Amino acid sequence: MKMYNDFTVVLPTLNEEKNIGVLIHRLLREYKGIRVVVVDDGSRDGTAGVVKKIGKSHGSVEFVDRAAQGRERGLTASAIDGISSSRTKFVIVMDADLQHPAEVVGKLAGRLASGSGLTVAVRADVRGWEAHRKLISKTLMSMGYAILIASGRERCKDIFSGFFGVDKKLFIETLEANKGRFVYGGYKILFDFLKCNSRGSLNISEVPYSFGLRKHGASKAGIKQGMLLFKSLLT
Repeated sequence: MKMYNDFTVVLPTLNEEKNIGVLIHRLLREYKGIRVVVVDDGSRDGTAGVVKKIGKSHGSVEFVDRAAQGRERGLTASAIDGISSSRTKFVIVMDADLQHPAEVVGKLAGRLASGSGLTVAVRADVRGWEAHRKLISKTLMSMGYAILIASGRERCKDIFSGFFGVDKKLFIETLEANKGRFVYGGYKILFDFLKCNSRGSLNISEVPYSFGLRKHGASKAGIKQGMLLFKSLLT
């Protein structure tokens, strides 16, 4: 049986009571030995209760209450806290809303274990998006590519993916050298990492997947998040 003791899955959350338990149980069932860190950004529903209950039975599940610590809010900030607090060689970041399929985690882990410094789950198709949202996403993606190309940075097909795995040491080294360029209140941590990494030897690998529809809860995307993305592009 394959073991995943070298891997931590970081799950930033905000009001994911109806999704988080399902996802954690899937991860624990499919990946023996894996650790799960849920980094919560001030949920007002039962997210904390669900995670803590699971944690009582599974010592590999940890809940981090960022709001109680008075930490700066934002998905990127949450992911950074989760990565920093992990105690394994590799970290996989994914959404907790079930739009990122748990079965892809094993593929990302396999690529990392084989020597990839960064492995990205690439959205091969996106279901449920209206035409204007796809157009906006494509336009912003083009801008991001242009920035990475102009600065000579490595890139992948989905530079805004929120589903990726990384060597923790590599990530922390990049973060420490570029703290002012990571937009903590934003939500495109992968792009922040790509624009800041100057090693030139990430050895990026990609795993295609279908971006699913949200079944429970509301999307966090909005005007504020769009403005933060522009900030990330310009920082």
